[in-house]
Amino acid sequence: MRKLLLFSALIAVSFTTFAQVGIGTTTPDAPAALYVTSTTQGFLPPRMTEAQRNAISTPAAGLIVYCTDCGANGQPQFYNGTSWVNMVGGTAEAVDIPSVTSLTGNIWMDRNLGATQVATSSTDAASYGDLYQWGKVQAFTSAYDTATNLTAPVNNTTEAGAFFVEAPSAPNDWLTTVTTSQEVNNTRWNSGTEGAPVKVTANDPCPSGFRVPTETELNAERLTFSSNNAAGAFASKLKLPVAGFRLNKTGALVLVGHSGYYWSSMVSGTDARRLLLNNGSAGMGINSRGFGCSVRCIKE
Repeated sequence: MRKLLLFSALIAVSFTTFAQVGIGTTTPDAPAALYVTSTTQGFLPPRMTEAQRNAISTPAAGLIVYCTDCGANGQPQFYNGTSWVNMVGGTAEAVDIPSVTSLTGNIWMDRNLGATQVATSSTDAASYGDLYQWGKVQAFTSAYDTATNLTAPVNNTTEAGAFFVEAPSAPNDWLTTVTTSQEVNNTRWNSGTEGAPVKVTANDPCPSGFRVPTETELNAERLTFSSNNAAGAFASKLKLPVAGFRLNKTGALVLVGHSGYYWSSMVSGTDARRLLLNNGSAGMGINSRGFGCSVRCIKE
């Protein structure tokens, strides 16, 4: 027993002295603190979603993870001290996400968030994508069951998961909007300004490297439309379809194939700014934050 304890102590002293650990070898290279050898197995870093990665508190520079939903096939990433960086392909900007450069020179996702394809017409159902209550990170698909809705606003520290939160009473916000929380609610998607937007990653539904656009950015695209209506929006580089919206009072899906509502990251009083498209016109305006509208992400 004494010999075993002495041997363990010698091993511990050896590790402390040389600061080296060998796995699969008893002779690790001198510069290596950890040396792994194998001809049949590889090194597997922790695997997690982007949301889980972003929830890591004060990551250390050099921390390595595998982000399972960053890009089409995931990405190994490391933290460089200020941001997460792809180990293949540069900065963690979801480089596999299809994008398009518009006439304004801005880079956008080439389809609505949650859509399976670029629109082939204004009423292409596969291009509609998901709908979002303003400031919420989770969406509601066309198959969403309104019978599972929550029926009262939730506290501003709660995301409410995949549930649609009915907002039938003024100010028709899915979040509690008492005076003490309104300012927090206003910055759920943008903690900066119209001219200098800052993505709030915890709440912004767009993938890494993209964010919900400002009103100015959406309106700049509208001004390039060949006609100021849904037809002009579809004819633009963005090929915006008319996916309708979810009614704040019930969550019911309405005006599908007739109108398109696209959230900006900006607010107006207790409402939020959005782009509206229909057969007759296109323009910026406001909707209650309890509405479920489309999102088209712009590159940061």
